[in-house]
Amino acid sequence: MKPLSGIRVLDLSRILAGPLASMWMADLGAEVIKVERPGVGDETRRWGPPFLGDQSAYFLAVNRGKFGVALDLGRPEGREALRLLIAKSDVLVHNFLPHAEKRLGISYEEVRKLNPRIVYLAISGFPPGPYQDRPGFDALIQAMGGLMAITGEGARPAKVGVAIVDVLCAWAALSGTLAALLSRERSGQGQEIRLSLAECAVAALVNVGQAFLITGEEPRRLGTAHPHIVPYQAFPARDGLLMVAVGTDHQFQALCRALGRPELAGDPRFSTNPARVVHREELVGLLEEVFRGKGRREWVERLLAAGVPAGPVNSFSELFGDPGLTGKLLLEVEHPTAGRYTTVRCPLPQADPPSTLPPPRLGEHTQEIWERLKDR
Repeated sequence: MKPLSGIRVLDLSRILAGPLASMWMADLGAEVIKVERPGVGDETRRWGPPFLGDQSAYFLAVNRGKFGVALDLGRPEGREALRLLIAKSDVLVHNFLPHAEKRLGISYEEVRKLNPRIVYLAISGFPPGPYQDRPGFDALIQAMGGLMAITGEGARPAKVGVAIVDVLCAWAALSGTLAALLSRERSGQGQEIRLSLAECAVAALVNVGQAFLITGEEPRRLGTAHPHIVPYQAFPARDGLLMVAVGTDHQFQALCRALGRPELAGDPRFSTNPARVVHREELVGLLEEVFRGKGRREWVERLLAAGVPAGPVNSFSELFGDPGLTGKLLLEVEHPTAGRYTTVRCPLPQADPPSTLPPPRLGEHTQEIWERLKDR
């Protein structure tokens, strides 16, 4: 039996953080009911191309394993049906702005009157305060939340290529939900979980944020490099980029021997990591000259044999073509209109086997869910 077997999750969320968290709950065994507005649905249904048949890649990525219900929450009968679902669910997930939450009658105070055992998960862009009524989108949060201050190179900022704050928030949402369900087993009572993308972004700054809090010094954008460890970055080999991650002085000594430059390890500018950080540019310049002399595969074999962490900077073709990296994560799903496609499952071992229920068509399971609720 999976950890969340017997748990019903009512998913009112859209876009990415909430739907991704609830999809992982489905992989962990929960029955997840995705509620969408009739005729409109989740915005990501239309976020493309690419599309597979009539389904966007975006929607397929985060809505597997769910049953689809269409409800017009702008109408009294829709809100009444929602109250019935709330009363018979274990977890409620939404990402409405505070004013919409109150207008729809789904504040935590109102929801817990219907179901005091429910775990109430609300995801917003910003925490309570001056920004709480602003919508939050990932790129905006990356900019305001510090990630763009350290991502990119030199004066030019860049966002992470995936909506990373939404993904981080999804993990936090899953963790918080599991903790609340465990607490409910002990107390018999549900609880409120409020998460914001902005707070998840700030928490993700970890050592770089801590360094600023200690020193007051603004961090630099270093591209693939690490602010506190050298050499820890991508280097151009003869046929592409190679990532080298030297974490200790011992590994640096092994690197120098593998490169045929053992004298660098004894140079006082480079013999310790603090010294290498200070003399970063000189060392990186010397190493770049050496790495350009051979191809990635030869360097990886040589460095791994010496005990130095290294690997190619993979393209997606290389990544998804390497079963050593993705073999256990890929899942085949059959969709009634899009056909058969490959997707990525939840990496938690407790989610095995993952749900193969395809992402729902808009309102696909409305009648089925009502019949099921009558029987429960």
